[in-house]
Amino acid sequence: MKVENKLIPGLPSGFEDRWNKKLLLKKKLLKAIESNFVKFGFDPLETPSFEISENIGSFLAEDDSNPMSDVFSFEDGDKNITLRYDLSSPLARFVAQNNQELPSVYKRYAIQNVFRNEKAGNARYREFTQADCDIVGNVNPAQANAELCNLIASTLIECGFKKDQFVINVSNRKIVQGLIEELKISNDKQIKVMRAIDKLDKPGFGLKGVEDLLKKERKDKSGAITKGANLNDDQASQIINFLKIKDIKELKQNFKNSLTQEGIKEIEELYEILGYGNFADQVKTNFTIVRGLAYYDGFCVETNLNFKAKNSKGKEVDIGSICSGGQYNKLISRFKGVDIPGTGVSIGVDRLLFAMLQLDQVKVEEQKPVIVCVMDEKYLKNYYEILKTLRDNNINSEIFLDSKKNLGKQLTYANKRECPVAVICGDNEFKENTITLKNLLGVKGENNQITTPKENLINEIKKLI
Repeated sequence: MKVENKLIPGLPSGFEDRWNKKLLLKKKLLKAIESNFVKFGFDPLETPSFEISENIGSFLAEDDSNPMSDVFSFEDGDKNITLRYDLSSPLARFVAQNNQELPSVYKRYAIQNVFRNEKAGNARYREFTQADCDIVGNVNPAQANAELCNLIASTLIECGFKKDQFVINVSNRKIVQGLIEELKISNDKQIKVMRAIDKLDKPGFGLKGVEDLLKKERKDKSGAITKGANLNDDQASQIINFLKIKDIKELKQNFKNSLTQEGIKEIEELYEILGYGNFADQVKTNFTIVRGLAYYDGFCVETNLNFKAKNSKGKEVDIGSICSGGQYNKLISRFKGVDIPGTGVSIGVDRLLFAMLQLDQVKVEEQKPVIVCVMDEKYLKNYYEILKTLRDNNINSEIFLDSKKNLGKQLTYANKRECPVAVICGDNEFKENTITLKNLLGVKGENNQITTPKENLINEIKKLI
């Protein structure tokens, strides 16, 4: 006799089922985020999960020898296709493809899942939801970027955060780019330098970790080796000294490169516009922020929490930025005949969810259904009439779907579902035109059951739910 091999239920690393309170809270956050995006004047866009690989690019990759190592790519006839790893690259393709039909300034938002083939853990997933807002077109950068900072602050507050629980860190990539040019760092090393700097605030790095990545290599606690940018000691030393500067006045005095000065000027203009709004106090300068993605070339932003979160084992973890982004002037120009600058931000919704579950300061109301019990199959039509009355009055409700089960089993099911009320009607109720309601969430030992005239059904149920 052949033994059947049973499947073991499970998920690949970095993927997660979400249900009950977690999913309900996520849906609440998504509703608040989308509502705020619309309030700020952004229009929705939805793009497919897959893009042609050469269109989406390989901006995520840190391994030059395998530029698509951090994404999921597949052969599709004579082309390769890739699951989108962010929502900016698909936007660039969309704008280039539909440029003639779009307004001169295109403000779009997108809320969709993205996919990254990277190590998971501590609120880092391989499939996760991003909520993006972008402004594409020839605009005043200070105004556009200030609008995005205001949007971040407003959205997080709408989601339930308090002002003292997050900080919006801003910088300008031109500041570092000017220093890199002054140090005569070759083009092939520049993106590695940017990525090394971007890791300064990541757990386990700090100045020493960044210095190692600027030089030959970095070895982490596990013994894994990451190749560095191979800068000489003087180049690495000057970058480390730059990273220690916190004050914009000191930066302005010590770095005279024209591109660096241009980046500083743009930060100052950003702050001037921010001063006209309500959230300037939420925004701080952090010149170490350069963003790891290669297409950013100006304004950069990362939003961090002012509290530590804990993982499932109770260990404190740093979940990183919950909203980040920046300015990109050449992302769309990769496509023939189109050269339009853009700037945008992206909220990591699942990181946000992870943080909100830690705080437990946003309440989720679950509207569990009232259950109509089936006491006798001969009254099935009557039970469906009761069900219709409940639903017509916008009361979440369901009928038990197996008339052969006794009342005890039906109530056991209702309790597991956490149903608030059971409607119980037998011979006596139908003869006397009454309905019995059982309060399933009542205090044990108390009288949690009433019988009421049928016309009072809705009013009595509303008292209990």
